[in-house]
Formats: sequence, C-alpha cells, structure tokens
Amino acid sequence: MSVYQRLPFIVATLMLLGLGLSGCAGTVTPPTRYLLPSTAPVTPASPDATLEIARLRLAHYLDVDGIVMQLDDIELREARDHQWAEGLDQQLARNLQAHLSRHLPEWRITQGQSGDDNALSLHISIDQFQGRHDGYALASGQWQLRDEQNRLMHMASFQTRTALESDGYPALVRALGQSFEKASQDIAIAIRRAVL
Repeated sequence: MSVYQRLPFIVATLMLLGLGLSGCAGTVTPPTRYLLPSTAPVTPASPDATLEIARLRLAHYLDVDGIVMQLDDIELREARDHQWAEGLDQQLARNLQAHLSRHLPEWRITQGQSGDDNALSLHISIDQFQGRHDGYALASGQWQLRDEQNRLMHMASFQTRTALESDGYPALVRALGQSFEKASQDIAIAIRRAVL
C-alpha cells in the first residue's frame, strides 16, 4: 500500500484522536457538595408540650446552591465549586429540630403542623449564614415564639460566630454548623424562660 493510499486512513485516525483529546480537555469537574453536620433528634416518650417549627426563611442571597463567602464589609460571593448538597433551608430546619430536641428534651419538636391544638410555633428568619474573610463563620437572624392562637409570646434576635479551625470549605461548613448550634441552644433557653 502506497503512502497516498494510506493518507485518508491516517487523516481519519488523526481526526478521531484530536476529537478524543478535545473531549477530555472540555470535561468539567462537578462541584463538591456539603451537608451541615447533624445529630439525630431526641423523641420524648411522653412530651409535656409540642413546639412546631414553622417554615424557616432565608435571606434571598442565601437561598442559592453555592456556599456564600463575605469578602469584605460589602462584597459577597457564591462559590461555584462548593455547593450545598440540598436546600440550605431544609438542612437548617432539620438541624434546628435536632438541636432543640436535645436542649428541650421534655418537648416534642416537629417541623410544620403537628396536629396538636395546644402547640406553640417557632418562626425563624436567617439573615446571615456565611463565611467571612477574617476566618469566622457567621449565623444571625430573628425568631418569634407564638402561642396556639398565633399571639406573639416572645421575640428575639441571634448572632453567633465561630472561628474556623483551618482553611477550606470543609472547615467552614463545620464552623457554620457550630454557629447554628450555638444559636439553637440560645433559642431553646429563651423558649424555656418564656413558657415558665
């Protein structure tokens, strides 16, 4: 077989090889996804009272897939390559339920309607849940405790911060979880005082 006869075969082989290499170069690495550290809720055998967690609301800029970093006093950035594995509001509501059940062990803590006509309800809004440029994880917001007639019993703000133990998003997610656990503990203490 002469060189001229093999030329179409060589060109076709080189084209396929080029397509294969360009396909490898165009491969996009999927983002790393994170879940907040969680604990199982405590379920009392015979609860003294019921607390329903109404829908937890996030500030609009937090209702995104990417973990938010605060770069200075005014600039925020949503991470493209480091994202929440599920909705942040769902993770926070589940964590809040678990933390409150640990700090209020005689209460039944539910998400949404419990079917108990005497249940109190907790309404919570999250204003900050982000890493900060100086190495802290922030959690802040407001909450309201309402009685079975939806009358306001208690209202307060919370603001916690936790220093990151190391650089990187895994350390940030753990520190955010710790900040929210501190806030949940403070809320539980205030609820106990409000109903006594």
